[in-house]
Parts: sequence; C-alpha cells; structure tokens
Amino acid sequence: MGRNNFAAWPVAIYGLVLTLAAVAYFLLTQSLIALHGAGSTIAAAVGRDIKGRTSLAIYVAAVLLAFVNARLAFGMYVLVAVLWFVPDRRIERALGR
Repeated sequence: MGRNNFAAWPVAIYGLVLTLAAVAYFLLTQSLIALHGAGSTIAAAVGRDIKGRTSLAIYVAAVLLAFVNARLAFGMYVLVAVLWFVPDRRIERALGR
C-alpha cells in the first residue's frame, strides 16, 4: 500500500484478505462448538464472541470505506489489530473452572 500511496484497490484487497481471515476464525469457532457441544468448555470460552463479530463487521465496513477514504479504512484495520492485541482471557477463565 505504501508504494501505491494508499490507493483504494490495494487497501480494499488487503481488507478483503483480513475479512476472509476473520470469516475463517468465525467458522473455526463455530465448528469447534458444534463438534464439542453447546455446554462444552470451548463454547463457554468463546461465549457470544463479541470481539470476533465486531472485528468482522469493522473489516467489511473498512473494505467498503476504502473506496471513499483509503487512509481511514487502513486506520480501521489498525483498530482491529489493537483490539486483538489486548489479551483475551476467556479461555484461561473457562479452563480454570
């Protein structure tokens, strides 16, 4: 994106890759919950997965925003990275029970 001076298409495609990774994470968690059951430790650890769903929504919005303001869209990608940088203690708490 740097060589393209934050042109809309490179920023949007980067966001599409991030969106697909978020979809893969969502599908993985749902598959694990389906495999182990709704009362399992993994289901308790994942919970409603607000962080994952929020990330996916921000990515989709940023991909669309890339054609209006590519720098703001990139800022939204950074926002999701910062959101995930904060440790998520759900699994540790669920395993500790």
